[in-house]
Amino acid sequence: MDTHILDRYSRSDEGMVIVDIAAKRVEELYSDYDNTAHFLKKDLEPDLVDYLVESARELGKEPFAIRFSFETPVDDESTSRVCQSISTYFTYLGHLETRELKHMFRTSFILLLVGLVILTLSVRLNLYLEQGETVISRVFAEGLTVAAWVSLWESLATFLINWAPHRRQFRLCMRIATAPVMFNAYTAAVAGAVP
Repeated sequence: MDTHILDRYSRSDEGMVIVDIAAKRVEELYSDYDNTAHFLKKDLEPDLVDYLVESARELGKEPFAIRFSFETPVDDESTSRVCQSISTYFTYLGHLETRELKHMFRTSFILLLVGLVILTLSVRLNLYLEQGETVISRVFAEGLTVAAWVSLWESLATFLINWAPHRRQFRLCMRIATAPVMFNAYTAAVAGAVP
């Protein structure tokens, strides 16, 4: 890993990389459009999610913790709620990646079966046409062969290539969901803000 990337982050006493997030209030961490939902069911603010995902991706396999700093005092119930929200939301995102991966494999398996059936038909048709072929029947037989290989290629591409990004995203979401969450007292004086 590039050490210049790690220099952008502070470290805990144990040497763990700290991903710092500052906000005025706890409520700023959540999306506004679902105000009536319970905090554990609310979506996190999209900018916060993007920041956490990009930070975790940037850090690679380096262990990290998430540290929140708020301008207003935060009680134990709010800190517990934030910890649980981070874990719940990123576990949910990981579940979505798993579901997408299962859908891809199911589609890939269907394409594999369809490709094998079409390839079998193509081979049989080519054997049958050797005795008395016409131009139209030859074009049809070649078309079946091409369709079979396209279907088989799509299936193999999923098995060999397309699943990897979803697996990486799942692992990334699980790393964030299980990352330690810390809280820091954050005041206007510390922030250097003018009252």
